[in-house]
Amino acid sequence: MLFLCSIVTAIDSILQTHWGYTSFRPQQEDIILSVLSGNDTLAIMPTGGGKSICFQVPAMASKGICLVITPLIALMKDQVGNLKIKGIPALAIHSGMPFNEVKKTLDNALYGNFKFLYVSPERLTTRLFKEYLPAMPINLIAVDEAHCISQWGYDFRPPYLTIAAIREEKPGIPVLALTASATKKVQEDICDKLHFSNAKIFRQSYERPNLSYSVQEVEVKINKLLEIIQKVPGCGIVYCRSRKRTKEIADLLQLHHISADYYHAGLSHEDRNDKQAKWLNNETRIMVCTNAFGMGIDKPDVRTVVHVDIPDCLESYYQEAGRAGRDGKRSYAVLLFKETDIADLQQIPETRFPSMEEIRKIYQALVNYLQLPAGAGEDTCFDLDLSAFTKQFGLDVLTATYAIKAMEQEGILAYSEQLFTPSTIMFCCSKSTLEEFEKAYPEAEPYIKLLLRSYGGIMDVPTPISEKQIAKTLKKDTAVIKKVLTRLSQRRIIDYQPQKDVPQIQFLYNRVVTENLYIDNIRYAERKKVLTDQITAITHYVKDTGNCRSGIIAEYFNDFSTKPCGICDNCVSKKKAAIAAEEFNILHKTIIALLEQQPMTLRELTDRLKEADGQKTWSIVKHLMEERLLEMSETMEGGKIRIKKKGQDKNPARF
Repeated sequence: MLFLCSIVTAIDSILQTHWGYTSFRPQQEDIILSVLSGNDTLAIMPTGGGKSICFQVPAMASKGICLVITPLIALMKDQVGNLKIKGIPALAIHSGMPFNEVKKTLDNALYGNFKFLYVSPERLTTRLFKEYLPAMPINLIAVDEAHCISQWGYDFRPPYLTIAAIREEKPGIPVLALTASATKKVQEDICDKLHFSNAKIFRQSYERPNLSYSVQEVEVKINKLLEIIQKVPGCGIVYCRSRKRTKEIADLLQLHHISADYYHAGLSHEDRNDKQAKWLNNETRIMVCTNAFGMGIDKPDVRTVVHVDIPDCLESYYQEAGRAGRDGKRSYAVLLFKETDIADLQQIPETRFPSMEEIRKIYQALVNYLQLPAGAGEDTCFDLDLSAFTKQFGLDVLTATYAIKAMEQEGILAYSEQLFTPSTIMFCCSKSTLEEFEKAYPEAEPYIKLLLRSYGGIMDVPTPISEKQIAKTLKKDTAVIKKVLTRLSQRRIIDYQPQKDVPQIQFLYNRVVTENLYIDNIRYAERKKVLTDQITAITHYVKDTGNCRSGIIAEYFNDFSTKPCGICDNCVSKKKAAIAAEEFNILHKTIIALLEQQPMTLRELTDRLKEADGQKTWSIVKHLMEERLLEMSETMEGGKIRIKKKGQDKNPARF
C-alpha cells in the first residue's frame, strides 16, 4: 500500500512539474499504474483524450529510455519538440534520415541521458537498429496508432508486425498499445500480434455528450455548407476526399466573406505549417482539407466538422468528427451526401485493390524511373514525384498510388507522402583543422562563428538549422547562405544536408526481377473484404434515419453501454415526433370534450383552444372526421362540427 502511494505521489509530481497539470484525465492514472506494474496494456482513448501522457509519465518515472513506435512523422517531430521545450531530452528516427544521422541518434540513445526514442515502424527492421537494440536500456515500449498492426484495422502497416521480435530481444519490458478506435476483432488482434501476457485493457466510452452528429442528403452541398457555417459561430473543419476540391471549396467560402483556407499533403512543409498556425491562432476560421489535416492537433474550440464527402470507414469518421468540441461545449459533426455518393463509395474496393498484373506493371515502371538495378536498393530512400512518374510512363495516378500502397502493406517498400526533413549541419573536422581553415579563409569566419554560437551540439550531432534565420542575422540573402554552406561541406568542414520536402519511397529489400514480385493473394483478398465491410458499415450509418448516431458508432466498436444522445438528428426527430403525438392526444381529448357539450364552428373551437391560426385544430378535426368520430353540417359557412352518433350514415362529410 505504501509502495502504491509513493508511486502515485511520484507520477502526480511528474505531471505537475513537466506538464503543469494538477490531476489526470479519466483513466490516465489507471493506465500509468498498470504500465508501472509491468502489465502489457491496451488503451483505447478518443482523439484528444491525452494518450501521450499515458506513456510519457511512466517513462519519466522509470530508469532508462522509452521506445515510442509511431507511423506519424509530423506527430513524432511535434512531440520530440514539445518534450525538449519541457526540458525532457528526446530523439527521433524516421525514414529519409541519412545513415550517419541515424547512427549518431542511436549512439545518443545508447550512451546519452535521453528519455524517449521515437522510431517509425519501418526503422525497426534495419540492420543498424537491430545492432543497437540489445544494449539499449528500454524501460517501456509504447505503440501508438496500434490498430496499424491488425490487417482487420483500417490502416494496416506490415512493419508493425516486427514489434513482436523486439519483445523477444527485450523480455520483461511492458508494452503499452494506444489507439483512438478499434473494433473487438482489432483489439484481439492487437493483443495477439504484440504477444500480450496478463493484458490489461482500458476502454473509454465512445460517447461524446456535447457532440451532435447529423447526416443530411442534399442536392447542392456548398449551399448547405454555407448555411451551417453561417448558423454556427466559431472555427471549423471541412473534410473533402480530393486535394483539388479543398481549394475550390475554400475559394467559394472566401467569395461569401468567410475566412477560409485549404490544406492537403501536396503542399510544401512551409505552407502546411503556415496554414495550420493561422487556423490554430484563429486567423483563419474554416480549414478545408483532406484527411492529411488534424492528426495530432489538439484545438479545443472547434465548433463544426463538416464532411462534404463520405469517408470510407467509421473509424476515420469517428476520429475526424471527434476533432469538434474537445472543450466540452456543444459542437456539430455534419455529413453531407447525395445518393450518387453511395454508388461511388461501393466502387472504392475495386479502385483500392489493383490486380497483380497492374501492381507488377507499376513496380517495373518504378524501378525504371529510379534507375534501380536488380539486386540493389535495400534500405535506400529515393525522392518520388508521383505526378512526374505517372506522366512519364503514362500511368493512372490512382492505380499507381494504390499499387504502391499494396506493396507497402506487403512490406516490400515504404512510402512517405508528407516527409519533411529540415536542413542539418554537423562539423566534421577537428578543432585544429577548423582554426587553420578560418585563418586560410577569413571570409568564412563570420559564418562559422555564427553556427557555433547559435546551435548547441553542432560539433557532435546533425543539428537542424534555418538558412533563413542565418541570412537575417548576417544580413545576407538566403541563396548566399546556402552557397556558403555547400562550399564548407565540399571542403569537409561541415556535413550540410539541405532540407527535403518531397515524397520519399524506401525500398526495404533489394529490387527483385518483376516476374518474381510476390504478394500474398489470400491476405490481399482479406484486406479487400475488410474495406468492403467498412464501407457497408458507414453506408448503414449514412442511411439509418431511426437510431441514435452516437449509438450506431459506439455499437460498431462493441460499446453497447451508450444511451441515446438526445442531440443527433435522429434523436431530435424522435423527440419532435413524440411531442407532436403527445400534443395531438391532448388536443384530441379537448376537442371531443368541448363538442360533447355542444356543436361548434371551426372558429369557435379555435378560439376555445386559444390557437392562433387554427391549423392544428383543423388537422385534428379532419383526422377525427376521417375516423367517423366527428361530422360537419353540409355548408362550410357557419357549419357546425359535432360528435357523430352511433348508427348514423357512414358517408364521409362533404366540403
